[in-house]
Amino acid sequence: MEIINSILTWVMKKRIHQIELFMKYPEEVQMELLMNLTRKASRTDYGKRYGFEGIDNYDDFKNKVPVVNYEAIYPFIDRLMKGEQNVLWPSEIRWFAKSSGTTNSRSKFIPVSNEALEECHYKGGKDLLSIYVNNFPDSKMFTGKNLVIGGSQQVNQFDENARSYYGDVSAVLLKNLPFWAQMVRTPSLEIALMDEWEEKIEKMARHTAEENVTSMSGVPTWMVVLLERIIELKGVNNITEVWPNLEVFFHGAVAFTPYEKLFESLIPSSSMRYVETYNASEGFFGIQDQSDSKDMLLMLDYGIFYEFIPFEDLDSDNPRVLTLDQVELNKSYAIIITTNAGLWRYKIGDTVRFTSKDPYRIRISGRTRHFINAFGEEVVVENAEVAIAEACRKTDAEIENFTAGPIYLASSQKGGHEWIVEFAKDPEDLERFKQILDEKLREINSDYDAKRYKDIALDPPIVHAVERGTFYNWMKKRGKLGGQNKVPRLSNNREYLDDILEMISVTK
Repeated sequence: MEIINSILTWVMKKRIHQIELFMKYPEEVQMELLMNLTRKASRTDYGKRYGFEGIDNYDDFKNKVPVVNYEAIYPFIDRLMKGEQNVLWPSEIRWFAKSSGTTNSRSKFIPVSNEALEECHYKGGKDLLSIYVNNFPDSKMFTGKNLVIGGSQQVNQFDENARSYYGDVSAVLLKNLPFWAQMVRTPSLEIALMDEWEEKIEKMARHTAEENVTSMSGVPTWMVVLLERIIELKGVNNITEVWPNLEVFFHGAVAFTPYEKLFESLIPSSSMRYVETYNASEGFFGIQDQSDSKDMLLMLDYGIFYEFIPFEDLDSDNPRVLTLDQVELNKSYAIIITTNAGLWRYKIGDTVRFTSKDPYRIRISGRTRHFINAFGEEVVVENAEVAIAEACRKTDAEIENFTAGPIYLASSQKGGHEWIVEFAKDPEDLERFKQILDEKLREINSDYDAKRYKDIALDPPIVHAVERGTFYNWMKKRGKLGGQNKVPRLSNNREYLDDILEMISVTK
């Protein structure tokens, strides 16, 4: 295994100079990529409709091709789901990534081409490893197995010829992994792709507890469930007693900051490393490339062309759409992508802010529909995660999950925010926790601070500390356990709050 580790480490490092190339010439790489995408898709139905053959530069592209959401592009995806080809992209589409539909209630089916698999998702995975071993040349991760929590996949029943499949993006990737990658991962595909979540966790726990796991990949929320079950099964105090060679957790899908203390208690190792990725159903976008910063390098040569809408323009009938060279630091932007799977100027529903332009580095700031702005306070997910992490740190608490929403104005009360928080370790003082949460939000969000000034517009937040397992049971009730499913952090209405509170009241 030492020899294999040395060979794979050497191979992974060879990609670094190509990454440095797009870091040096970002705008040129992006514009060349855009022209290649439109030329390749010019004879598709979508390309003919919007005159791709007449696109010679970005202005042509911007003027001819509309910005779309899922509802607008769905009729074309529906045709693909029913077996048609050459609709959005010229190569055959046989896989669809099923999104949990966090921006609306129904699931979304994102086409995944062979190019998207090879030149985006898998390239991103290899680059993640390349960057990691370049930063940590003493890594021994290839001497053991990578633990991956996958989703599930199934035959696409909408295709009469049954020639295509859909599933969580993790399942799509696992099913199509090259043989060498299958050799260094655990558990078996049979277990990893099971669709019954609770049975899967049990089998994963029992199987992987006997492996030499050196790295983990997945969503923090669900990884916690697995690690806690393994610790319970083995009768140990923490996971390092099971996997002494564990060195890194590659995580994504939800912000890691609120989970830091919980993972430190589950994996109390000073040598444990955490690396954030930005890998969504629509593509692989970013990798944490610096060991001393959580910022993610925006990956610019994965067959994805990026545009951005300023957060304040989201509700505009004619929003500004900016290219990479036009963005400003520390402002939130909704991401618009054009991809090598046939998504054209597609709003993915995420917002990011740029922390650097040389090279381009980002942090995820939230989702376009996940925020609280009932009173002009404009609280985004990133604000909530930073504030709740600070409250945990100062009250020695550990968090499992949370969600928040507005308390509407009424004749006898002012407005406010209501939080439901599930602790893995309760705060020393819940009232102090609420106070710090409120203070930190006021510190980092001037709009919230203005509304909270002397309680004129907003009352202090209400925080419900709920029993462990509450969010798990709620997600189970909604049919959203495991995979890419995420607890919605914020909502501008009371849909999630009232549903959870009602569930709690019924079970009491």
